Amino acid sequence: MAIISDLYINGAWTKGTGRLPVYDPSDGSVIAEVATSDEALCLAAVDAADAAAKSWAATAPRVRGEILRRAYELMIAEVDSLAEIVTRENGKVLADARNEIIYAAEFFRWFSEEAVRINGEFRQAPSGDKRILVTHQPVGISLLITPWNFPAAMATRKLGPALAAGCTTILKPAGETPLTALAIVDILNRAGVPAGVVNVILPVPTGPSISKILHDPRVRNLSFTGSTEVGALLIREAADLVIRTSMELGGNAPFIVLDDADVAAAVSGAMIAKMRNGGAACTSANRFYVAKKVAKEFTEGMSAAMAGLKVASGLEAGAQLGPSVSVKERNKIAALVDSAIAGGGKVATGGVVPAGDGAFYPATVLTVAKDNDILNNEIFGPVAPIVIIESDEEAIELANASPYGLISYVYSQDLRRALRVAEAMESGMVAINRGVISDPAAPFGGYKASGLGREGGFDGIHEFLEKKYIGVEI
Repeated sequence: MAIISDLYINGAWTKGTGRLPVYDPSDGSVIAEVATSDEALCLAAVDAADAAAKSWAATAPRVRGEILRRAYELMIAEVDSLAEIVTRENGKVLADARNEIIYAAEFFRWFSEEAVRINGEFRQAPSGDKRILVTHQPVGISLLITPWNFPAAMATRKLGPALAAGCTTILKPAGETPLTALAIVDILNRAGVPAGVVNVILPVPTGPSISKILHDPRVRNLSFTGSTEVGALLIREAADLVIRTSMELGGNAPFIVLDDADVAAAVSGAMIAKMRNGGAACTSANRFYVAKKVAKEFTEGMSAAMAGLKVASGLEAGAQLGPSVSVKERNKIAALVDSAIAGGGKVATGGVVPAGDGAFYPATVLTVAKDNDILNNEIFGPVAPIVIIESDEEAIELANASPYGLISYVYSQDLRRALRVAEAMESGMVAINRGVISDPAAPFGGYKASGLGREGGFDGIHEFLEKKYIGVEI
């Protein structure tokens, strides 16, 4: 697949008003220069979405669903070439990139089916004086902002339900990884999405142009995935025109290993929960709370597994851990580890920035006290800090002592005990004896500072629908 580096506005590829280099994080080389958009182009995207809005909303749900189904089939047919684009601009190993494309395509398939299952109600009012009719309508033009860590899946998780619901869209991908988003939009174009329904912009800097879009009264919805800090700023911007928002924000996931856990299974699950995407995931296990009885065995097992990973360019055969998306991101990870060590943490494996080019950081295991500052930060990298706990109650207290609440992990061979802990978790998702539970058919989202609303599942399409009540005299 050829790399596309132009913007997509009103059904046409445009050179934009500037060019932004996209880097291969494994060696710092420039792999493409992608078009950027000034304020006028951003507003042209709004114009295009507005012009297409009525006809797309009136398009039969079956037609919208079939377009998404064709997009799914094209993504699966082109999985290898799409995965290579992800790896080249993001750095993740090719196996992870391929898995992401398959996962991303599933959102098109799932919402192709949901497009024809938008239910309503018809019932008699309790007073008997009328009939209550409840229907759903597209919320309107939706601004979709996606991060760099899952450039394919975060795009399809928003585009899928938006298009299924009948909304026109403006997609703003991360500047580090725009090529994947452009490739996916090319697939939607080939699948038959009409001009103006999907538009891609890349404002640089993002601030003024995004603010202008959020202050355009034609724009009615904002779906954002990224940091809590940026999400809070966008909520403030959206508040001026009371734009509806859905936010998938930061995480600080606890991984709890109780004293009756199958330790080998816990290590295996921890490697998935921690090292999926090299640790650069909001769902990544970030704090490990391990019962004293099994702490030594778990730490040794985790350290051996982490130390055994092959660190290399994502395209290299056998690579298991690629670089961070940039040297800047890698240096953030290194600074957190250095601070944790200065605060009394002990290194079990890793912990040293390797020599040479590229944004690499080794898989690292630390043992830390429960008040070490690293536990307060979303590491977003291949670092596992382990804390020894004395009881289930202490694990629950420590796990919940965070402003974030996206996902939690619990390992125990006693299902009743595991469910009791899971129900006590202040998080939107809990994985029991599993290292991953993300699924297009399940609601994805968190409590507290981890976000607003849900993506995926039966809930996902309703983030792009307004409920309308009509009282009928009969």
